[in-house]
Amino acid sequence: MFIPLIGYAASILLAISLLVTNDIKFRWLNTGGCVCFIVYGIFINAFPIILTNSILFLINLFYLIKIYNAKEDFELIEFKGGEKLVYKFLSFYKKDITKYFPAYVHDENENNLKFVVLRDLVIANIFVARLDNNGSAFVELNYTVPKYRDYKVGEFIFISEQKFLISKGVHSLIYKVVSNKQHEKFLKVMGFKKTNNTPSYSKHLDKAS
Repeated sequence: MFIPLIGYAASILLAISLLVTNDIKFRWLNTGGCVCFIVYGIFINAFPIILTNSILFLINLFYLIKIYNAKEDFELIEFKGGEKLVYKFLSFYKKDITKYFPAYVHDENENNLKFVVLRDLVIANIFVARLDNNGSAFVELNYTVPKYRDYKVGEFIFISEQKFLISKGVHSLIYKVVSNKQHEKFLKVMGFKKTNNTPSYSKHLDKAS
């Protein structure tokens, strides 16, 4: 009974890998499927299965090393709010944005902190926050396109660009409501803490960083 389960697990992992849009997730899931198939092939003494999945495993390993060693260019560019490109971006990803920020309505408030993050000259993220007089930035939108959800954009915004945020008068970042489980996981990885018995998450910026 145990041996067939390994084969089923391999098939499931490979199938799921074909459904994800993130390159790293695809490679890791595919690699897991290959490993399971290799073990399965050893148990049933099926050399073609072992050979095929060993080759696929090495291909995945090659691309994972390449992905993790790749030197990407990140750039933060502020915008005012009325740019045509911004509207096109928001319109194109509207359905997916609603899953993470259902209450977001775009406006051209000049007091808001607004920027996009370019990743190798491609728009990977759009960020909008309302800044109050106490230095609290209430995040209204922090949307990263599916292809780039590997935490690198978040690390760039919240770690690499902390000095930029502080220069804009930001002392803490606050999400009033987080209803999406994936986004909640992302915030925890980025160092946000949940406010007691509320759906809010916050992160205090370190001026010494």
